[in-house]
Amino acid sequence: MRPRLVLALLIAAAPGVLLALIGLTHPMYLTDDTAMSWRTLHVVTLPLFPLLAVAPWWIARGHSRVLGVLCGVLGYVFAAGYTALDVLAGIGAGGLQLDNGGSGKGVLYDLADVLSLPGTIALLISSALAAGTVLVAARAPRARLLAAVGGILVVLAGVSFLNSHIYWPRGGLTMLAFAAGFTTLVLADRRRERSAAGVTA
Repeated sequence: MRPRLVLALLIAAAPGVLLALIGLTHPMYLTDDTAMSWRTLHVVTLPLFPLLAVAPWWIARGHSRVLGVLCGVLGYVFAAGYTALDVLAGIGAGGLQLDNGGSGKGVLYDLADVLSLPGTIALLISSALAAGTVLVAARAPRARLLAAVGGILVVLAGVSFLNSHIYWPRGGLTMLAFAAGFTTLVLADRRRERSAAGVTA
């Protein structure tokens, strides 16, 4: 397997899988008993969530410089917005719970929701753009099928992510859908490239 393909598959799958696994340990509620693990978990996920936006950019840039730039900008919007959620509703709220029993954490939750929504919308759009690009470029039936399946997975994941996090089961399955969808899109692109080169899989 070529190093570039290995890298593409890691970019596609690793963020979603890691976040889904971490989600298994995410407390369902922020209480005095869970405050430390709540805060620590969001410190850990702080650098991981932005990586979800790398796969759409990576996929799109292989087809069009303009689409690559657009997905890059959308990825930046997602990274900024979701970092705000992690800091406010995760690290900040967890710290408040530890220090003063959570007084004021509702304000942080509200701010986090407002700031993160444009970001999750941006991730949905960039995912749909990347999927559409692969589907349009696919010529061979198997490549089209893979592109369609991958596109459905990432769009459904993007819609689910608009009002979910990484709580199981829904949040964890959403992260796995991102991982599976982006991986399928990378494989569809790989099949398309091999078909264009006249190589049979």
